[in-house]
Amino acid sequence: MAAATEEAEPEPGPRQTEKQKKNKKKAAPVDESELLTVPDGWKEPAFTREDNPKGLLEESSFATLFPKYREAYLKECWPLVQKALGEHYVNAALDLIEGSMTVTTTKKTFDPYAIIRARDLIKLLARSVPFEQAVRILQDDVACDIIKIGSLVRKRETFIKRRARLLGPKGSTLKALELLTNCYIMVQGNTVSALGPFSGLKEVRKVVLDTMKNIHPIYNIKTLMIKRELAKDPELRTQSWERFLPKFKRKNLKKRKEPKKKNTKKEYTPFPPPQPESQIDKELASGEYFLKERQKKRKKMEEIKAKQADAIKKRQEERNKAFIPPKEKPAVKTKKASTEKKIDIEAIKEKVKNAKKKKLGALPEEEVKLKMAADEKKKKKKK
Repeated sequence: MAAATEEAEPEPGPRQTEKQKKNKKKAAPVDESELLTVPDGWKEPAFTREDNPKGLLEESSFATLFPKYREAYLKECWPLVQKALGEHYVNAALDLIEGSMTVTTTKKTFDPYAIIRARDLIKLLARSVPFEQAVRILQDDVACDIIKIGSLVRKRETFIKRRARLLGPKGSTLKALELLTNCYIMVQGNTVSALGPFSGLKEVRKVVLDTMKNIHPIYNIKTLMIKRELAKDPELRTQSWERFLPKFKRKNLKKRKEPKKKNTKKEYTPFPPPQPESQIDKELASGEYFLKERQKKRKKMEEIKAKQADAIKKRQEERNKAFIPPKEKPAVKTKKASTEKKIDIEAIKEKVKNAKKKKLGALPEEEVKLKMAADEKKKKKKK
């Protein structure tokens, strides 16, 4: 019976295999976006001694030089640096004679990445980052990036202007960038030191390099603000954000000076230019070729005499210009004084009399009377 059943079952053909494959794909669909995204609130477990109980095989060390002006500050905060690195079993040494800081691992060091974090700590301290911020590098979710901007611009003046543009008025641009990227940013000399999460450091580097390439940081800040709002929407996480982000076109304000004489190109023709006429051709056209020599000489003499006569006429006109009198201006008629208005002599006499009566600097009569009346009232009130 078993043999009969085996013979009765048909062998799987090519069509059946294709159908089976399709069914398998439908049964277990895998969304790639879910594999790429990190779930909210997930944190990588901390590295403990249990992960590396035997410790490190060899000792490793890093040294960094620091400028003279940082010496006083590093002297003060060095005990705190040693204490912070001592928790990770890393030794720190400060050499004021050479002007260097050195970090080394010990036998008790179990975390192999602790020395890299210690190296970044002394680098940040050398680049004028305060200790309170620099210590954050020892945390697992914090990284740092030191961007060199000194060699990106040729002229020193343009470099200073662009660096000031990165800071903004009273440090407002830098503060906005810190809030959007969740990073601490320090602009010092020819470097920009950034401290924060990896995603934020990537954005900071882009903004700094674009600013040095003469792209204003406000454009990048606008895109970061839009990205921040889009990240809040869970539906838009898997979609592309290009349609939402603004596209700023670079405008070149400097226009090329246009030449005074513009050479206009003639229309292209496959035929060569016409051949210029020779002297014989010109004489043939005018009929001079068939004249005799005497007639030719007479004609030339007539042309010369005509030219001379024109020149003499022009010269004579120029000489006669000196004898032409200039045009006189029309005489302006003076208006006679009007005798219609009669002078009032009596009114003038009265004014003179009144002026004689008055003393220089004296008040008029009305004002004197008013003053007298006011004085009398005051006296009555006192009584």
